[in-house]
Amino acid sequence: MPRENPDSCGFDKCILCRSCDAAWAEAIAQNRKVFHYEKGQPIFTEGKAIHGLYFIYNGAVKIHQRWAPGNEFILRFAVAGDVLGHRAQGAGSASPVSATTLERTTVCYLDHAFLEAVSNANPLFVRMMMQLYATELQKAEKRMRALATMPVKSRVAEALFVLRHVFGEDAEGYCRIPVTRIDIASYAGTTYEAVFRLLIAWTREGLVTTAGKKIRIDEKEKLTALIQPSTL
Repeated sequence: MPRENPDSCGFDKCILCRSCDAAWAEAIAQNRKVFHYEKGQPIFTEGKAIHGLYFIYNGAVKIHQRWAPGNEFILRFAVAGDVLGHRAQGAGSASPVSATTLERTTVCYLDHAFLEAVSNANPLFVRMMMQLYATELQKAEKRMRALATMPVKSRVAEALFVLRHVFGEDAEGYCRIPVTRIDIASYAGTTYEAVFRLLIAWTREGLVTTAGKKIRIDEKEKLTALIQPSTL
């Protein structure tokens, strides 16, 4: 179970606090619940009801969906400032996706009843949420096209760039969040074996360096050239 701590969330990182009138800060503080999750814990699960929205304060999360027995497809990765749970429309709607932490993560939760009141009084919040939906739809359409038209090596190469872009790099240039080969495969729409073989080949060619689960892109231009057609 996640640990709850109502005093550890800031007011400057999430779309809600940035788009609401300052007078709502106290109401948000009184209605929010802040949960702390350890690595590998589910925030919510596909098929179960969601009664509000989750705003990531810190940490990293994968949003994924079942597509075959024993397999999953990762739709996107989320970090501080991102919103979770908005794919389930309406109070108590079943979520079409799951959200699982990739490292220790803190989220701020607000229920639908309070968010409806926020929306009625803060049109900027509504506009920003509409922009969020539009942006996610555009990205989803782009990904579906890539999955249908790009070869496996292109999809895996693109996945490495996405991970670096979303999570950033550590002091040695590795992706800040170590991601398993299985998760890379689930995001790229391929198999663990294919990712394993490509990473070995690219390591020998000097395109990437691996250290356990950690991956560093060493030859950005050469790896980018493998993405055909390019979506970067």
